[in-house]
Amino acid sequence: MNQVRIAGRLSEKKPLRYTPAGVPISEARLGHESEQEEAGLSRQVICEIPLLGIGPVSTWLDAAPLGVMLEVTGFLAARSRNSRTLVLHVQEIEFLEGNQNG
Repeated sequence: MNQVRIAGRLSEKKPLRYTPAGVPISEARLGHESEQEEAGLSRQVICEIPLLGIGPVSTWLDAAPLGVMLEVTGFLAARSRNSRTLVLHVQEIEFLEGNQNG
C-alpha cells in the first residue's frame, strides 16, 4: 500500500512545464502543521512536502494560489532514478478554504 492523504498550505510552486510528449507537469510544496499523538504524548508536526502533479491534476495545482489550504491524495515515489528523495505524486486535490461552513 502506498497512499498518502495530507492537508496544508501551498507554500511554493514552479511554473507549469510540459514533457516532450506534451504532458503537463506541475511542481509545488505543501506546508503542513498539525498535532499528532505518538507513544501517548502530543507532538507538534511541522514539515514541507514536495508535490508533483502530472496530467490533468497539474493544471489544478498550477491554478491554485499560494497560501491556499489544500488536501491532497497521492503516492510517494523517488524524485528520479538517481535520487532517493521522496515526492508526493498528487492524484486528487481538494480546495479546503471556503468549505468549513458549507
